[in-house]
Parts: sequence; C-alpha cells; structure tokens
Amino acid sequence: MWDAAEPGLVPEHLGAIRYQGEPVLLTVDGQDFRVRTRAEEPGVYDFDWLSGPHEYGFTLSGPADPVMSRIEMEQNIRDFLAGIDPATGYLAD
Repeated sequence: MWDAAEPGLVPEHLGAIRYQGEPVLLTVDGQDFRVRTRAEEPGVYDFDWLSGPHEYGFTLSGPADPVMSRIEMEQNIRDFLAGIDPATGYLAD
C-alpha cells in the first residue's frame, strides 16, 4: 500500500540544494547573474541568469580550493553568454 504524499516532504536525497554563504550578484555585459556555492559539493557553483528571457543558468564544478574568484565568475558568464542564441535565449545547437 502506498502512503499518501504530503506536501513539503521530500526524500533527503532529492531535497533542495543547500548553499553556503551569501550569493554573489554580478552584472556582466548588461546581464544580471546570481552565483551560489553548493554547501555539500565543494567546488560546485550555480549561476542563475536573473535578467535572461527564461529561468535559465548553468553549473560549473572544479577543485574546491582555491575558491573561484570574481574575475573567473565574470569570464565564465561571458563564455556562457557567447553561446546564447539571441533568437531563442537558449544555448545555440
């Protein structure tokens, strides 16, 4: 017999991603991004494109140390934006 699902109860392995510290807010080439570091995955960064046409972004992983610098974050954002198709707002095929 299946138990009835309860809102808000998610298995731990499927739970929400937890972040450490404060997010970094960056404006690069006129586009706004939020960069967050995953708490349980050292060296993993989520880049949320706040001003983009869709709920979209990207994730990068690398060594846990050294921490990614602001300049490196900006360059990764520029690299991402360079691959965006202006007609769709998504990465070009």
